[in-house]
Amino acid sequence: MNTLKGKTVIVTGGARRLGKAIALGAADAGAQVAFTYLNSSEEADRMLAEVKAKGADALSVRCDVRDVRSVASAAETLLKRFGKLDVLINNAGFFETAAFEELTPEQWDNMFAVNVRGPMLVSQQCIPALRKSNGRIIHLGSLGGERPWATHAHYCSSKAALHMLTRVMAKALAPDVAVNCVAPGMIDLQDQTGDLEAFRRFAAHTPMRRNGTADEIVSAVMYFATAPLFVTGQVLVVDGGLSLR
Repeated sequence: MNTLKGKTVIVTGGARRLGKAIALGAADAGAQVAFTYLNSSEEADRMLAEVKAKGADALSVRCDVRDVRSVASAAETLLKRFGKLDVLINNAGFFETAAFEELTPEQWDNMFAVNVRGPMLVSQQCIPALRKSNGRIIHLGSLGGERPWATHAHYCSSKAALHMLTRVMAKALAPDVAVNCVAPGMIDLQDQTGDLEAFRRFAAHTPMRRNGTADEIVSAVMYFATAPLFVTGQVLVVDGGLSLR
């Protein structure tokens, strides 16, 4: 508790799912929290109330991470409000299933725009503030960035690119800013969507005999948020051992 007291944390895509859990975790750790959302305005309003109920100062801003003007405007708003930034968590992402032979160029481009271009744009806007605070950048990658899934070529490729971007940024921003990545495996969420049978199959093949929880991903993110600056350039796969098979 209070490991982030006095710190300012920004979470992209923080209105729901893993982003929400991470933002609430940062608030529990004592941080003042800003988060972005795109289309989830109602969820963002509820999320803002939840964060404030924890006693944390909070702000939500609509932002399309694919658009440089939207990113610049959101970053300016957030930094003007809080005056500083200690931790940037690039959580906003997109997931989609598509057979490779049916994958369209538009699907490919949109996946990379959200999952790779977005974190790059947001990070660039926040670098000056993060250099001043010797801050941290944490990307949300995926087990799919380490393992090939036949019906997720664009998703897996985008997350693999994000993992490499993590390593490149760690070198580029050293020694002032640490950059790391948490790569979740199969995670069960309260508002779970998609192929539920597939989630059950993955759980059965995981050495820990279950899928992960949001709290376990939050713990990994909080580790990087509070770790020494010397910890940088790492991609931490949190998957219950699924990648070992």
